[in-house]
Amino acid sequence: MAGTSRNSKRTTTTIIKVGANEAGKLPPQAQELEDSVLGAIMLEKDAYGTVADLLRPEVFYKDQNRIVYEAIRELAAKDQPIDLMTVGEKLKSQGTLEKAGGVVYIADLTRRVASTAHLRYHAEIIAKKATARDVIALAAKIEEMGFDETQDVDELMQTAEAGIFEISQRSQKRDVTQIDPVIEEAFKRMEKAAMNTGSISGIPSGFNALDKITSGWQSPDLVIIAARPAMGKTAFVLSMAKHMAIDREIPTAVFSLEMSNVQLVNRLIMNVCELEGDKIKTGKMSKEDAKRLNTKINIMKGKPLYLDDTPSLSIFELRSKARKLVREHGVKIIIIDYLQLMNAQGTSFGSREQEVSIISRGLKGLAKELDIPIIALSQLNRGVEARQGVEGKTPQLADLRESGAIEQDADLVCFIHRPEYYHLYNDDKTGKDLRGLAQIIVAKHRNGATDSIWLRFRGKYAKFQNEDEAVDPDEQNSVMPMANETNSMSIQSSMNDLGEDLSQYQL
Repeated sequence: MAGTSRNSKRTTTTIIKVGANEAGKLPPQAQELEDSVLGAIMLEKDAYGTVADLLRPEVFYKDQNRIVYEAIRELAAKDQPIDLMTVGEKLKSQGTLEKAGGVVYIADLTRRVASTAHLRYHAEIIAKKATARDVIALAAKIEEMGFDETQDVDELMQTAEAGIFEISQRSQKRDVTQIDPVIEEAFKRMEKAAMNTGSISGIPSGFNALDKITSGWQSPDLVIIAARPAMGKTAFVLSMAKHMAIDREIPTAVFSLEMSNVQLVNRLIMNVCELEGDKIKTGKMSKEDAKRLNTKINIMKGKPLYLDDTPSLSIFELRSKARKLVREHGVKIIIIDYLQLMNAQGTSFGSREQEVSIISRGLKGLAKELDIPIIALSQLNRGVEARQGVEGKTPQLADLRESGAIEQDADLVCFIHRPEYYHLYNDDKTGKDLRGLAQIIVAKHRNGATDSIWLRFRGKYAKFQNEDEAVDPDEQNSVMPMANETNSMSIQSSMNDLGEDLSQYQL
């Protein structure tokens, strides 16, 4: 639209496209406030520091103001004075003075300052207007993609979620907090912890020796549990989920990117009912087995355990689902199996390491936002296989895949190590019989000590338990098998008649 004529005066109006047609609306803007804020920065010595965390060059609607603010930021970065003269000289040296409106425009900005008393409030308005423009631009992009019949709907949804996530991350600001309310919150948490019997202040894992080190899983920690394939990562977290959700009725969510919900439930049935996977697969079991199944499976019914088997889950989808689980079901802890199968669709990356970095940071941010612990399983690289001996096979932080980002973001990193998998049955230093045992190594603990403990691993039941818990002597003295991690004990997603009947026992 070129403009409209009114009272013999011709005015020009800027039009933006909103969707498929021209809506004839101006984008959200606050040009007078932009002028006033820039003028105040050049007049007041400490004004820039007041608004620096709120304003970026991109938030200014007027091109001239954007150029002026870029010059101001460069002066501030070099700790140089910011005033009418220095800004003018900076623009002149950059060859951008004329684009910024010239000396007359720069001087005019300082004359538009009514008061600097509400400078930060004015800057907040400018930033919010910019956020609104970003949302409009994203909506226009999504609408255009939606009308494109060749566009995949799933990709469209991912782009929308990623765009909103990126905008929200940019616009989130936290004010500095005086220490008093923080002390009060710390005392409240200590009082709550003191009310608990025993020394566990967080969510108990069910493994006594591990809980002594961690005091339970703490909010808002990001916990990484890593191991090589076939070490029993899924069995480990399902043993914990059984203790938390079924035994203690703590609302727990498990996101499985590798197994289907039916496969997860089968693994849980193996754990709870102590039935071998082959019996669940074939449905052929003794009367004692069938009686134990019918009795113990009722323990699982009605418990606050929530499963999600969305494949290739994105960090943005997880964020949306997790918020809903916490809001509607009061979920206290989230388990993800496993991190390397997640993605950050909707954003471009130069490498997989960069994408994993976004995912791990997103998980840590989500744990802080929801104030709950998040446990994510992770793979280790092949460096473990090349080393020799009991100590050589012990995982290290450097063995984490894309270790830089994961190790940095995690509050706690645990490794699962089963020496018998490498045909190491005795510890030469201590003489300890390692058959049927798994070592849980706390390799990083941001808020506590690092140490290692031993658990008993009962491979045929895909179950971890405390080392001192009783097991069948014949089972304890035999080498425990470990089936393929992705399909433990050959459980298939296609079920026989017994599996079809299990639909009534959905968690």
